[in-house]
Order: sequence, then C-alpha cells, then structure tokens
Amino acid sequence: MKDTIRQLIQQALTRLTDDGVLPAGLTPAIQVENTKDKSHGDFASNIAMMLAKPAGLKPRQLAEKLVAALPADASVSKVEIAGPGFLNFFQDSEALARRLAIALADERLGVRKHGDLQRVVVDLSSPNLAKEMHVGHLRSTIIGDAVARVLEFFGDVVIRQNHVGDWGTQFGMLLAHLEEKPASAESELADLEQFYRAAKKRFDESEAFADRARELVVQLQAGEPECLRLWQRFNAISLSHCQEVYERLGVRLTPDDIRGESAYNDELPGIVQALRDKGLLTESEGAQCVFLDEFKNAEGNPLPVIVQKAGGGYLYATTDLASMRYRSQVLKADRVLYFVDQRQALHFQMTFAVARRAGFVRDDTALEHMGFGTMNGADGRPFKTRDGGTVKLIDLLDEAEQRAYALVKGKNPELPEEELRHIARAVGIGAVKYADLSKHRTSDYSFNFELMLSFEGNTAPYLLYAYTRVASVFRKLGREIDEIDGSPAPEAEQELALAARLAQFGEVLGNVAEKGLPHLLCAYLYDLAGLFSSFYENCPILTADTPARQQSRLLLAALTGRTLRQGLELLGLDPLERM
Repeated sequence: MKDTIRQLIQQALTRLTDDGVLPAGLTPAIQVENTKDKSHGDFASNIAMMLAKPAGLKPRQLAEKLVAALPADASVSKVEIAGPGFLNFFQDSEALARRLAIALADERLGVRKHGDLQRVVVDLSSPNLAKEMHVGHLRSTIIGDAVARVLEFFGDVVIRQNHVGDWGTQFGMLLAHLEEKPASAESELADLEQFYRAAKKRFDESEAFADRARELVVQLQAGEPECLRLWQRFNAISLSHCQEVYERLGVRLTPDDIRGESAYNDELPGIVQALRDKGLLTESEGAQCVFLDEFKNAEGNPLPVIVQKAGGGYLYATTDLASMRYRSQVLKADRVLYFVDQRQALHFQMTFAVARRAGFVRDDTALEHMGFGTMNGADGRPFKTRDGGTVKLIDLLDEAEQRAYALVKGKNPELPEEELRHIARAVGIGAVKYADLSKHRTSDYSFNFELMLSFEGNTAPYLLYAYTRVASVFRKLGREIDEIDGSPAPEAEQELALAARLAQFGEVLGNVAEKGLPHLLCAYLYDLAGLFSSFYENCPILTADTPARQQSRLLLAALTGRTLRQGLELLGLDPLERM
C-alpha cells in the first residue's frame, strides 16, 4: 500500500510541475509512514511540508493542491489534511479485504514483482580454504542467503557464487605439509586451524621445507599434475568442512555454487593485457596499475588498482575483475550483489569503476556491494575465544544448540528426545541467524547468547513461538492452516490493524530485494506477531459471537500464520508447529 501511495503522490507532483506550481527538477524522497492513531488515517506523508519552500507556498496550501491533483485509486477511500500539512490516507476496507482474499488463495501470498524478472548473481560466504570457517564468515553467508531467497521468491533467476579462496602462495606451504603426511591427511585435516598452524611452524623453522613450499607454488601455478592432485585433495577435504557448516546453518549453498579464485587463474594474463590494450595501465615501481582520477588519497594523489605485482604475481583485484567479466558476459547477470565486509567498500568502488572503464561488464549489469559490519563480543571488539583465538563457526553453532536444548527441555521436559533435539536445532541455529539478520546490515553488533535465546523481544524464539501460537488455533479445530481461504471482513480496530499490516508483506519483501536489507523483514515479522497477539487477545476466534465473524477471524489468523511461516523461511529459519 505504501508503494501505491508513493506512486499516487509522484503522479500528483508531476501534474503540479507541469502546471507550474512546482519548479522543474525536484526529486524528493517521498516518505510514507504508518499512522499510530488510525482515526487519522492508515498512512501519512509530510511531502507538502518538504516542498512548500521551493513551491513558494504555505504547507497547507500545497497540501490542498496535492490532494486535488491526486489520481483516484480504489485502494484509498479518502485523503485528509492534518496539522501543518500532513496528508493522511485512509485505506478502503473492501479493497483491503480483496487483497487479503487474493493472498489467501495464492501459494505465494499474492506477492509479485513489479517490473521485469532478472538474472541475479549473489556472491556470498567466500571462505578461505586454508582455514576452517569462523564467525567472520557468518554474516556474508546468512545475509546473502536470505536476500537470495527473497529474490527467488519474486521469481528472479538467482545464481549463487561462492568465491572461495583456493589459490595463492599460502597453498605451497599447505601442500608441502600435506605431502609429508600422505597417510594421515584426512585425520590431520580434521582440524584445519591446527593443520595451518603446523604448516606455518614448519615453514618458519625449516629452510628446506620453505624451499619446497615455494617450489610447490611455482609447480601449482604451472599446472604440474602431482601438485594439482595434492591441491585438489586438500580442497576437497577443506570444502567438506564448509559444506557441513552450510548444512547446519540451513543455507542454500552446494558444491555446484563454488567458483573460487583458481577458476580465473588462466584468465588473469588476459585481464592485464585487456587493460593495457585499453590504455588504462601505468607501471609504478615495477607493478602494473590502473589510476582513476575519481579515487585519490588524503594528499590528493590518485590511488592505484594494482593488477600485477612487480614480480609478476596477481592480486585480489585481478581475480575480481575476471569474475566481474565472467558474471556479466558469461552468466548474463542483470545484477551482481557482493556480500562482503564493509571494510572492502573502497576496493569494490575502484574495481567496479575499472571493470566498467575496461568494458568487462555490460552497461546494463548493475554491480552492488552489499557491505556489512562486524560481529563483536560483549566488549565491543571483534568476537574471539577466551584465549584470543578466532571462534570456529561450527563450535558456535554447537554451543547455540546445546543452550537451546537446555532451554527447551526446561520448558517442555515431557517431549520425546528426538523432538527436543529437532526443536533445539531450530531454536539454537535460528537464534544465531536471526540475531544477525535483525540488525541493519551495515551496523556492527554485539553477540549475546542470553539476549538472542530470549522468548521476549525481537528474537527468533519469540517469532517461532508466535507461529506455533497460530498453528495451535487450527490444531484445536482439526483443520490445516493452508486449507483456509476466502474473503475476510475485518471490523474491530485490532482486526483492521492486523489486516493492513498483512497487506504490506509484498512491499516489505520488495525493499529487502532492492536494498539487500533482511532486517526490514525481521522488523515486519516482529510487528506482525505483536499485532496478532493484540488481535488474539481482543477478538475471540473459537468463541466468536457469529459464524461469519469466526470465519473472518480464522481467515486473518490463517494468513498471519502463512505470512509468518513464509517470512521465517525466507530468512532461512525453520518454523515449528509446536515448541
């Protein structure tokens, strides 16, 4: 509904501009908010106050002209002017009921994409195979997964790309250590962190080992068969660790989605040559660089994008340029979304600019860096173990499940062990994911098990329980929540508030898809759960005074349950029928 109102206001602004009331060239961000007091309308906009000065009018005068210029729309029953010039929009209850009926009759809850469907490449997770996945990989993995799910729900073709770090000089050291332990490789690699530390220790202490490591790097880059065999073995074992984490997290990443740095190795000389042919390369201290005027340091000197080191080696920028070309030219992406740490923002701004200048990406391919903040400990610093080490992601998930198991068993000791374990996994893993997803993507946040496992507030346990509450209504009736459809007739204040929020599901998902911000969906679901609670307490369902009223309230409950369930699934959580 907010999108509809924005469109109506934009059409009114265009009319007033054409009539000379407003100066040409204004491009205001049209804000539409939910009103708290529904007696003053369902939605409000302050657009008249924003534009009164450039129009040379008092806000109420401009508001009157805007109301007169607004096109008629069946979903809006009336528009009123309030206070200094607010526009208050009243939603038509019959149009609202029709929207809800359409949602109830549709497996996708009436959600459709406005505009053409797209091919979207989502770059997510991207662990370094030299080490086991740690908490630093959590945000890229689950935020990217949630946004990818929403895009797929709209019907976009989503191509996940796990750009793993499986190439580089450190692999010579790892392969030399693996070469020394051919019989015990699998057991040695059970702990990748320990394997890496042992290899590094050998590299630092043994000149012969270090020489062998350097030799293996050269052989690996040259494609020597035995060296490639060892490298492939290491990667296979390392990737199995990653896949275990993905399955525990419930993210939709498979081995088929992996296209690591090594996949672009043969293309890197061609990338450098293409930049040279375009006249973009400059040699600086032996390195091959691209300098763009729009990127300068504090002293005003151009910053370099280094694509080849003085010794001939390549860098992350070179591989990223190759991947951008592949995603635009081969995968035919309309959008490429990079879920990578916010601290890499300048790197992506510069490589995006170089890729466009070099013609590596089509003009109609959008490159978008979806940067995110860091997960911190209680002290506000990056999350670490007590001894200062990096927290393995698998250990964090183990602890989350253990804590959730103790919590659930304390509340429901009579449940069978198998069901307890299932609930504990859904609650524990869901709590870790939701605590992250519910924060603004670009913000840092502090990790806190007690808060994220609470049944109060904007948490996974609260929302999972909210869904079970709805499901329990239909269990009592012996009916399935997906079997209920029809046209509700909301009357009471709590029914109307719930109905209006339910109708906004598609708009919220549209914002998540456009901006890559899953916290918008989290906030919506939390708000929806609160509105259902108020509705449930004030509008009896099973004891409604008439069959028609009971049916209408059942329809609202069914759509609430289905919306909560769908929303949780889009976030990558596992809804529970009881807990």
